[in-house]
Amino acid sequence: MKRHFLPAIFFILFCSIGHAQTFTAQQKNEMCDSIKAALQFAWNGYKKYAWGADEVTPITKEPQNWYLQSLLMTPMDAFDTFILLGMNDEAKEAKRLIFSRLDFQFDQSVQVFEITIRLLAALQSAYELSGDKEFLKLAEDLGNRLMPAFNSPTGMPYRFVNLQTGKTSDSLSNPAEIGTLMLEFGKLSQLTGNTLYYTAAKRAAMEVFESRSKIGLLGSGIDVNTGEWMDSDSHISGGIDSYYEYLYKAWLLFGDEDFKYAWDIESAAIKKYLLRKENSGWYFAHVNMITGTETGSYYGALDAFFAGTLALSGDVATAEKVQEGNYYMWTHFKMEPEVFDFRQDTIVYPSYPLRPENLESCFYLYRFTHDDLYLQMGQRMVSDILTHCRAGAGYAAIKDVTTMEQEDDMESYFFAETLKYAYLLFAPEETIDLSKIVFNTEAHPLRIKQ
Repeated sequence: MKRHFLPAIFFILFCSIGHAQTFTAQQKNEMCDSIKAALQFAWNGYKKYAWGADEVTPITKEPQNWYLQSLLMTPMDAFDTFILLGMNDEAKEAKRLIFSRLDFQFDQSVQVFEITIRLLAALQSAYELSGDKEFLKLAEDLGNRLMPAFNSPTGMPYRFVNLQTGKTSDSLSNPAEIGTLMLEFGKLSQLTGNTLYYTAAKRAAMEVFESRSKIGLLGSGIDVNTGEWMDSDSHISGGIDSYYEYLYKAWLLFGDEDFKYAWDIESAAIKKYLLRKENSGWYFAHVNMITGTETGSYYGALDAFFAGTLALSGDVATAEKVQEGNYYMWTHFKMEPEVFDFRQDTIVYPSYPLRPENLESCFYLYRFTHDDLYLQMGQRMVSDILTHCRAGAGYAAIKDVTTMEQEDDMESYFFAETLKYAYLLFAPEETIDLSKIVFNTEAHPLRIKQ
């Protein structure tokens, strides 16, 4: 097998982001080639050691499934990345595996949020990119199996549903798991003509919005049976993050003004009560949803997405300052930790589980500014990932960024998001047209209906 080496530009690391390097077409091509080689290497590890499983463990080289039966997380998440990167042979391999083995008829409760953003969206994207109706057939089957989750008194979905029986469980949910279903179920309505999917997902998202505090903030935990908040901690991190993302993206994808109105209200409240301006960049704190009083100066890898969403929404000025903080978080600790305290400048959780959000924000900011500064940031991040995370059968999460000790885990979003955004950052803009698609939170591209 041909061995791939990192291009020479990877070894030029930058101490300051004050002066952006000008990237030539050749350098961009070299970056794209290295990222494609990394994707090929990770896919080969999956093929050799975990074919038909959800994921491969990159260090011990073992197959790993989420549930009793594989749902083919890796090939599903990877398919549209292969298409966008022009890796047609790999796309054909993934497609054959999906059509021969993917089956949702099994007695198992699954997490509605994760199955929706990874599998339902991947099937829809695969259909729109390939035109193969078998993908749409699978998407409709899965969507119907998930629909019982919305049968709560408030219309907000339960967290788990049995794919065979429709039995639901876990009424204590959060805004992200409730609201990060709109793009996928709305798209299913577009593709099938059945409006029930759109109606259910919109009702759920709007129930969360209507439950906001008087100052416009959301909490971290809500009971979908009663609509009562069970956790008043407000932030933009995991548990709330993609709810905000989907408010704006739902408006882009469907042209539904209700989502634009909700985004305007929520983003204004976030910037008023959560935004903190530090010397190293701008960050978002944790506050009490009722009073706006700060409860913690914690910020991390998941929060880094918000710079990209701000840029997408037109607030490039704020996005640039937030991305300055994102990049500081990455470089100050060798790689970004899962969570750090931006005021104390200390690590709270030291792991790096191959997160894509920092690269995602670089991608959006470069698209809207064409400032090579964001290519420079992305180059540093990609270099660190390909250098420190490479393992025997793919790329391993980092257990502790202070020691660079690896952890035996390679989530499927590494295929769907991390490598995709890394590639698109350096690829020609015609590779993906942001006026024609919206990426879901797992980076599966969904077409805007013209």
